[in-house]
Amino acid sequence: MKFLDQCKIYIRSGNGGGGAVSFRREKYIEYGGPDGGDGGRGGDVWIEAVDGLNTLIDYRYQQHFKAETGEHGMGRNRHGHAGADVVLKVPVGTQVLDEDKETLIADMDHAGQRLLLLKGGNGGWGNDRFKGPINQAPRHANPGQDGEERWIWLRLKLIADVGLVGLPNAGKSTFLAAVSAAKPKIADYPFTTLAPNLGVVDLSTNERFVIADIPGLIEGASEG
Repeated sequence: MKFLDQCKIYIRSGNGGGGAVSFRREKYIEYGGPDGGDGGRGGDVWIEAVDGLNTLIDYRYQQHFKAETGEHGMGRNRHGHAGADVVLKVPVGTQVLDEDKETLIADMDHAGQRLLLLKGGNGGWGNDRFKGPINQAPRHANPGQDGEERWIWLRLKLIADVGLVGLPNAGKSTFLAAVSAAKPKIADYPFTTLAPNLGVVDLSTNERFVIADIPGLIEGASEG
């Protein structure tokens, strides 16, 4: 499978839930009152760099990511549940770019790095929040705030400890296949490798490094 180094995706945070308009009515209780609960906040959109990934192939088949909407408030001062977040897991070395493909938003250069891309909307207040000496029976509540949305680019930088550089058919892919579990295409004609391949070499349980198989170079290319 060809190395996928960049992709464009759509992200949207969740809307906040609306507040409730409700009044307490119970038997043998003379004075009721407003008891509408608040809506839950919408889910956020996060991005996180994790170990174990080396391509952005997952984002080729799914380009839209939306966090959940917060639940609406209910009577008896019951507040709505917050919407679930969306976490985009990407390989270490992924750059997050704006839709113009030039403005750098983040550079995920180490494992465990986590960044908030879009914040979910706040939940609306229920009518219990608006009661007071003057207005003891408010009949209005706030709707939840809308979430945010945007298109972003994910671009993966090739990160390797060692690069195999040489002429076409020098045996770079063969060497990579011999020392790692990578299975690059190997053939007896020039420029078999069209895209970089990464392979992990395990020396022991605690020692490993990454080799990049780079497409063959042409002798004299630097002179034009």
